[in-house]
Amino acid sequence: MNYRGVVIEESLENKDVLKKMSILDTKVEAVTEAHHTPHLKQWTLHTFEIPENKAEEIAEKICQSLEDAWYADFKNEKYHFIIYRGKKFRVDLGNPEVYKKAKEYGLSLGIPEYQLDFGPEDKIWKR
Repeated sequence: MNYRGVVIEESLENKDVLKKMSILDTKVEAVTEAHHTPHLKQWTLHTFEIPENKAEEIAEKICQSLEDAWYADFKNEKYHFIIYRGKKFRVDLGNPEVYKKAKEYGLSLGIPEYQLDFGPEDKIWKR
């Protein structure tokens, strides 16, 4: 089962990891005051797919490439990776308790709660 996810290009200190992904779609969006990211005027969202056998490798590369106070994620029907700089979480979708730890970690980095919208209780979880 392939994994799909979204990564914001501007969140990556080293963009080489994008070459390891199959980019399915790219959208450029204006950053508004509500995003709490005043240092950016826009961001580039890449929807990507990676093979199951490359998930750990790509997660590690993202982990090393992200700037502070950002995250990226990807999932398939069994697992969901939530990745921060220097720390990653692998959530078994059959036991989603790890989402709480992943969200708490993101909050500790200063990421606004509304941006940590990856858990099953969040409205866009089914992306």
